[in-house]
Amino acid sequence: MKIYRRYLAREVSAAILLVLAGFLALFSFFDMVGEVKNVGQGNYQWHHALIYVGLRLPGRIYELMPIAVLIGALYSLSALARHSEITVLRASGLSTGRLLGVLFQVALLFAVAIFVIGEAVVPSSERAAQQLRLRERGQTVGQELRSGLWLKDERSFINVRSVLPDNQLEGIRIYDFDKNARLKSVTEARGGRLLALKGWELTDVVQTILYGERSEVVRKSTMEWPSTLNPDILSVLMIAPERMSLLHLTAYVRHLSENAQKTQRYEIALWKKIIYPLAALVMVALALPFGYTHNRVSGVSLKIFSGVMIGVLFHMLNGLFSNLGAINSWSPLLSALAPSALFMLAATGMIWWMERR
Repeated sequence: MKIYRRYLAREVSAAILLVLAGFLALFSFFDMVGEVKNVGQGNYQWHHALIYVGLRLPGRIYELMPIAVLIGALYSLSALARHSEITVLRASGLSTGRLLGVLFQVALLFAVAIFVIGEAVVPSSERAAQQLRLRERGQTVGQELRSGLWLKDERSFINVRSVLPDNQLEGIRIYDFDKNARLKSVTEARGGRLLALKGWELTDVVQTILYGERSEVVRKSTMEWPSTLNPDILSVLMIAPERMSLLHLTAYVRHLSENAQKTQRYEIALWKKIIYPLAALVMVALALPFGYTHNRVSGVSLKIFSGVMIGVLFHMLNGLFSNLGAINSWSPLLSALAPSALFMLAATGMIWWMERR
């Protein structure tokens, strides 16, 4: 029994890694082609583009791993079926449940790899990639609106014109309100840098303080500004929520909640980070019914094509349900869980149908 488990695990794992390597080569080529137009902007050269593409590889592994698991499992099971090895194993007493158990064991290893890469590698590599490209091209971050970035911190509204790659701020304007929502002061600063302790140091400050019907203008060369705004929150500007770590997502959702702002998009991303690695188990369940067919040659290419289409559909549904959940205020858990649940139901139905045959 241990021999057949090792054999199946080796065949399936090798096929998955081969497919993943092929996908990474293909997408790295596309990424490099996309970076050609940026070469020559500022100090951005070919070696910077290569480093940028290399830093984005962990993110590519994270998003392509479930599809690679599906196609790799499809290919390996189809090859085993073509050589009648699945038939021999079943004739020797291997049940569908046991075969699925072996596939789940393999998929669980890849699920753990997806989670570890998504948590420990992707956030830092994505941030480094964006910082490299922005720094060498001489650009800044965070111009979501024409007026810059807007944030809410307790009873203050903060406008930042731009965020530099080293997390320094330029063009800061702070509107402070009292508990009755009356404007207390407006603070403008040319720049700001994060202090070692909590807070920021603002430079070239002009502060307008309102006292009822009169006002006072105070000018300072530097001023300490205590704020919960920190690089983890600013990193949202540079990294898509799906590429952030659970720790940073949790902190940012808490920050938005404390300031009575919408958290739907980030809560969906938080649940997706938890559920997404389990997609590897769903993919091997989808691949299993194909291993029970006995096409000799022509059927293999059709199965691989089917696997690619199923993987693309899963990827599209993942994004679709996230966007629909954010737009319609659906439950974040259900929005993140729906694609995997639908595909697992489809896999269960296919396995049941194959067993009935």
